[in-house]
Amino acid sequence: MVSRGTASVRGGTAHSSLDDSTRSEGIGSEPTVSSRLGRYVLISPCRDEADYMCETLETVIAQSIRPAKWVIIDDGSTDRTPEILAEYAAQHDWIEVVTRRDRGRRAVGPGVIEAFYAGYDSINPDDYDYLCKLDLDLRLPPRYFEILMARMAADPRIATCSGKAYVDEGGRLVNERHGDDMSLGMTKLYRVSSFKAIGGFVREVMWDGIDCHRCRMHGWIACSWDEPELRFVHLRPMGSSQQGVLTGRMRHGYGQYFMGTSLLFISASAIHRMTQRPYVLGGLAILWGWIKSALQRKPRYQDPEFRRFLRRYHWRVLLVGKKRAVDDILRQKGLIPSQ
Repeated sequence: MVSRGTASVRGGTAHSSLDDSTRSEGIGSEPTVSSRLGRYVLISPCRDEADYMCETLETVIAQSIRPAKWVIIDDGSTDRTPEILAEYAAQHDWIEVVTRRDRGRRAVGPGVIEAFYAGYDSINPDDYDYLCKLDLDLRLPPRYFEILMARMAADPRIATCSGKAYVDEGGRLVNERHGDDMSLGMTKLYRVSSFKAIGGFVREVMWDGIDCHRCRMHGWIACSWDEPELRFVHLRPMGSSQQGVLTGRMRHGYGQYFMGTSLLFISASAIHRMTQRPYVLGGLAILWGWIKSALQRKPRYQDPEFRRFLRRYHWRVLLVGKKRAVDDILRQKGLIPSQ
């Protein structure tokens, strides 16, 4: 028997706010909460996640509205991941496992998206209203997907959204400090129609930034909320890698360079990150990752229109802040009234 992680989230219990009857579609004469909000599918690429995945599995099972389907892609794991996945799939018929061959290493960035699409290609996305790319190193609060879907149903301008990531440092939850203008890469909930309209995820580094900016190019909102019922615990710190946190920060700097971020904006971002662990060095590593990529004349994302849009947006963020910069775009698209 697999030793499973707790289904609780620090600061709240994982009991459902809905009884078992409301989890199922079509029971009773009145529409259920899940049928009113729609159906969602989770797609989870993973490799060697045995140390973390049980907590994610248990907190998804404990969701107030469970997914209609959960496709988990085992991307060549060499630990106990396949055994754990097999047990959970045997117990829950809405969990499906897709197995890929071992490439001999953990692949980040484009490799993760290749694994994601191995799962995406196994479903008909039109069977669902929402889809979520979900990592298997998270501890989710119990109403996470219910609340996100309710907000998207209430505001058709929202294309993608998420809660906020925290790390547990000795019993104290610390915010990973993601911007409000992004849905987080480890748990991106998308309206299926919007996901298809932007062309899905690019199979390149910084896929989880490019997608949000593409949403804004369409006049849609990409966002995340920092509220108690939407805070989840990231069991593996943001920006870390198999070679260490500083390597992960340098990779982030390269990703920003590839996407088209300017030196001015990445410098401001790196200074902001210097107040987060690893203090000073983390921000410097991000900046060096960008500068090193520029010195080596590495290729950039081959979409000049996107890069122009990104530079204009970043410039407005530096001048007036993210909220007003986003509002400016929505105002230009006629989605909010002119001042």
